[in-house]
Amino acid sequence: MTPTRWLTPTEMRAWTAFLDCSTLLGDYLDQQLRRDARLTHADYGLLARLSAAPDRTMEISPLAEQLKFTRSRLTRAVIRLEDSGYVRRRDDPSDRRGQLAELTETGAELLTKTAPGHVAAVRRAVFDVLVPEQVGQWATISEAITAALRRADEESAYPSAPPWQRR
Repeated sequence: MTPTRWLTPTEMRAWTAFLDCSTLLGDYLDQQLRRDARLTHADYGLLARLSAAPDRTMEISPLAEQLKFTRSRLTRAVIRLEDSGYVRRRDDPSDRRGQLAELTETGAELLTKTAPGHVAAVRRAVFDVLVPEQVGQWATISEAITAALRRADEESAYPSAPPWQRR
């Protein structure tokens, strides 16, 4: 068995800072969206994905994959957003077993109304405190970590079902 490669003090500082940052940022953005639009950050992300899709419509499975939601979590979110009038579910004509989620006009209006405040919150919390060089470095670092995580998932000797296939 190989010995554990413990984090160096600098690595521990970076790791702790990342954990604190991601937790506080998620909470901050969630609070802003709940206050301004009565949406969670996750729901806002779902609506934003639909707004960017052709015809503002996506199949449930690819939507779950993009959001890293389980199918049951996505189904609950879509039902909740459907009850609010922001999303419409319908059968997929190309796959009898599949369903589509579509952003309604009401949902699009909500995003249009909510986006400026959300972007302002993101800017205030993140980009206004970084210099342009740091923004570029952050993008590079995030892309490198994302690529490594995707490779690790593909190369795993014990792959788990992707989140969108879990119950």
